[in-house]
Amino acid sequence: MKGDGVAHDPENCKEVFAMLSEYLDLELPAGDCERIREHLAGCPPCLEFIESLRKSVEICRGYDPGVRPSALNGDARAHIEKAWREMLRRG
Repeated sequence: MKGDGVAHDPENCKEVFAMLSEYLDLELPAGDCERIREHLAGCPPCLEFIESLRKSVEICRGYDPGVRPSALNGDARAHIEKAWREMLRRG
């Protein structure tokens, strides 16, 4: 990632966001994973977003096409929207 190692930099947020899928799937080189972990340690909005993404992936992996999932409750929807808006605001 660009920069001098400062974790909370909007450009770093964009780079982290671009690599999240590969990061969660453990498909990145160790150095990239370490830089993402360092960024997440200093960037609460990105950490909140990735935790939300992890939960979403877990839900999707448990999806059974024969069972209709329940709708998100208002709190869950608000939490996801808040994390997304914060990520956009920083970008």
